Amino acid sequence: MKTTVTEVDPADLDVATDTETSDDAGGTQERTFGPRIKLTVEVDEETFDDAIDQAFRKIAKEIKIPGFRKGKVPRPVLESHIGSEYARAQALEDAIPGYYAEAVRAEAVDVIAAPELSLTSGEDHGSVCFEAVVETRPQIDIRGYENLKVEIPHPAPSDEEVQEQIDTQRRQSAELVDMDRPAASGDQVSIDIQGTVEGESLPGLTADDYLYSVGSGGIVDEVDLQLEGSSAGDELSFSADHPVQEDVTIDFKINVNAVKEEVLPELTDEWVEDNTEHDTVDELRSETMQRMRMMRIFQTNAAMRENTATAVAELVNDDIPDSMVNGEMSEQLQQLAMRLQGQGMNIETWMQMTGQDPESFTVELRDAAQRSAKVDLALRSIVEKESVEVDDDELEEELERMAEQFQTTVHELRHQIEDHGDGLGPLLAEIGKRKALEWLVAEVELIDNEGNTIDRDDLDLPDLSGSDDDHNDSEEDVGATVESAEVENEDHSEEDDKQ
Repeated sequence: MKTTVTEVDPADLDVATDTETSDDAGGTQERTFGPRIKLTVEVDEETFDDAIDQAFRKIAKEIKIPGFRKGKVPRPVLESHIGSEYARAQALEDAIPGYYAEAVRAEAVDVIAAPELSLTSGEDHGSVCFEAVVETRPQIDIRGYENLKVEIPHPAPSDEEVQEQIDTQRRQSAELVDMDRPAASGDQVSIDIQGTVEGESLPGLTADDYLYSVGSGGIVDEVDLQLEGSSAGDELSFSADHPVQEDVTIDFKINVNAVKEEVLPELTDEWVEDNTEHDTVDELRSETMQRMRMMRIFQTNAAMRENTATAVAELVNDDIPDSMVNGEMSEQLQQLAMRLQGQGMNIETWMQMTGQDPESFTVELRDAAQRSAKVDLALRSIVEKESVEVDDDELEEELERMAEQFQTTVHELRHQIEDHGDGLGPLLAEIGKRKALEWLVAEVELIDNEGNTIDRDDLDLPDLSGSDDDHNDSEEDVGATVESAEVENEDHSEEDDKQ
């Protein structure tokens, strides 16, 4: 089999293939394509005869000829009964996709869309020749990644954040005190509530002496707006849109019975000793600071990778081929469907539960796919510019990981990829992109939301090996926090690797 590769000048293509009709304006919207090449594939007559032989074997399983069992009819007998034209047509249909895939592997063509195939010779006899016009991944040249500043959350929690965490524990012992004043955000109000739709009560929205936290958003926003500023004895009647169902209005009637303020206990050593694992306020504050810092460091490291990828995507000014974006959308949609299936849901149910409409969901999905495609092209550019190489050990390690995932051997996996898949090129590219992202993460300047530089040493986990035995229980708690954070961080890392 012989393959010739030539570049395709967009001007030589049919103009109609570069435009599509928009939905509402009735005009045309330009589509974006990647570079296109033409593969001219010639298959000699002897090689194609093997495909014809396979076609006859396939046909033999479908027809019955007296004197022969189904599937056991020799080729000469079949030829005498049906001729060779039918088998040749079947062979062309079955074999050309395989010849095309073999040509793509042999020429290491980075295809991003289905080909346009056309048979040029060999339909009736002789060797077979066909052409495949394919869209390929563009190569871009990004600039400015050497001086990137990436914003991440500061790894050290503020005193206010630590105090809020302690206050969360204090709220478990808080008292509710009746107040003779209008309700404010954060207050608890005792209410009788009734929610109806066209006169029919809604399950879960009818209750007496229900204790509700003003400003929590626990029902619908309109409820919080009405309750804030209300006083004991007020009777409220209003309507609000249903949070999930479109074109459905809920009518509310609420009687405010009491306005209560949450009074926290005084933060003393005595309270700490009675209600926590610690003995003093200082010890509680120190342990809370350490626990939050451990969690924040894991979250910050995940954000560092995610935000670096986002920052490098913003450097891409080139148009992204629609095929790449559509492919990313399809893959992300498939991944979402699989995750939801594991939870016993489908996408339609999930959208209803989250209150998303198909139009906004599609826009968000396309934006995410556009970003992923830009990250892909940007990292490939960095691999080229920084001469990032993948050695044999790194490839072998990745193959071992994949073989374990697919429950096969490295030898069999390599055989499938090289002989029946896309070849090792795409896998090498993925490893290279991962290394490029790791290199970039190590090079960018890290800043917090106020623009202050973050020292990378602050992202290292504290050493707990020198802790006293008296704090073993606290260390176990911190260990549990670290384990929980590691799980979350692994989820982010897998997503970043995929991007």
